Amino acid sequence: MDRVIYTAMSAASQTLNRQSITTNNLANVSTVGFRAQLTTMKAVPVVGNDTPTRTMVTATTPTFDSTMGAFNYTGRNLDVALTEDHWLAVQLVDGSEAYTRNGAIQIDENGTLNIQGNPLIGDNGVLTVPQRSQISISSDGTLSALGAGDKPTTIAQVGKIKKVHLEHNEIIRGDDGFFRLTEETRNERGENMPDNPKAKLMSGVLEGSNVNPVTAMVDLISHARQFEMQMKEIITADENAQKANQILSLT
Repeated sequence: MDRVIYTAMSAASQTLNRQSITTNNLANVSTVGFRAQLTTMKAVPVVGNDTPTRTMVTATTPTFDSTMGAFNYTGRNLDVALTEDHWLAVQLVDGSEAYTRNGAIQIDENGTLNIQGNPLIGDNGVLTVPQRSQISISSDGTLSALGAGDKPTTIAQVGKIKKVHLEHNEIIRGDDGFFRLTEETRNERGENMPDNPKAKLMSGVLEGSNVNPVTAMVDLISHARQFEMQMKEIITADENAQKANQILSLT
């Protein structure tokens, strides 16, 4: 009976993990550029010094839903959306490069463009613009700045946003919501990805989350029922073990 209890216990643990992932997806239904996290479970035999008689339930490699979210018009010059399979590059605290579909660009007090507090990377490193200037972004990512009080004829190019093309299987989500290259991708293509000049940006538009709230709610109900089923399996196995002990004690 301990084999049944072990399998049901590990399955219940993974079901709770799936429930937490689905809850996180539901909490980010309004997050710009959010990609829903996906997870599945599989049975793995426990191999030891003896014959493998127990099976452990474990989560498979986590991945994400790559479908695009709905585009929402904002009219803000610094809001951008990208075509499918393209990403904006940001610089993390440790200096490494990460990727996001969140196109809500902000400008800090030093004139540095950033997304969620992380500097936005352009064709020549971190992008900066003159303070208090009016910024516009073209479809190829070119940044143009017009200084406060300057004539429209003095508008100048100050950089170009890097747009990286990455397939679904080349990146993995980090705990901070940004995506990193997989180890295989880094070995094949290097630590930092080049700009894709064919990629296009849409200014004044933001891509919404691709989480379907109805589907997420149904999944939460399904996870709860799966957990209850595993708990019943454990209780049933325990009751059977007690009855078997009673029969053995009589003999």
